[in-house]
Amino acid sequence: MSRLVLAIGDLHIPDRAPDIPAKFRKLLAPGKIGQILCLGNLTDKETYEFLRGVASDIQIVKGDFDVEAPGLPLHKVVTHGSLRIGFTHGHTIIPQGDSDSLLIEARKLDCDVLLWGGTHKFEAYELEGKFFVNPGSATGAISSGWWAEGDNPVPSFVLMDVQGSVLVMYVYQLRTDGKGNESVAVEKITYRKETNGS
Repeated sequence: MSRLVLAIGDLHIPDRAPDIPAKFRKLLAPGKIGQILCLGNLTDKETYEFLRGVASDIQIVKGDFDVEAPGLPLHKVVTHGSLRIGFTHGHTIIPQGDSDSLLIEARKLDCDVLLWGGTHKFEAYELEGKFFVNPGSATGAISSGWWAEGDNPVPSFVLMDVQGSVLVMYVYQLRTDGKGNESVAVEKITYRKETNGS
């Protein structure tokens, strides 16, 4: 069974985006991904069914626009290797996206890695031995308040490979050049959990 974990969220289909971009759908083939962590704002059943076809183990938390799914939890924690990975949509983090508030949430969930959404912008950093990742919006859905005027969200998602206490993360971003040609850029980021004696 694959150890790859997909972190995806803020899809907002069909309200703010028509679909997951075709180049991303092609990459998200069944059989390659072992688990999906959906950070909320899935908002439609067809996209849920698509993701379910990619990996049958799909863990979802409630986003602020998941009105059709009132029973979803606001946060969850899963364990891969020796890493505890917490995830939440982020709309309950005040101020939203604030690093100190995210650190408090990571401590509350007792996790090594905290995934959050809500801003529709990819972000990753380490703080006080913990790793924080916002995979952005897989559709590039518009969002108010997080973008400078004239900027547009860049569609993105994250694949994680956990080996013991090491997380290797691949960030996929859909870039569009000046001529409108799309290409997928991939960046690799590694996080190693601090252990006693290392």
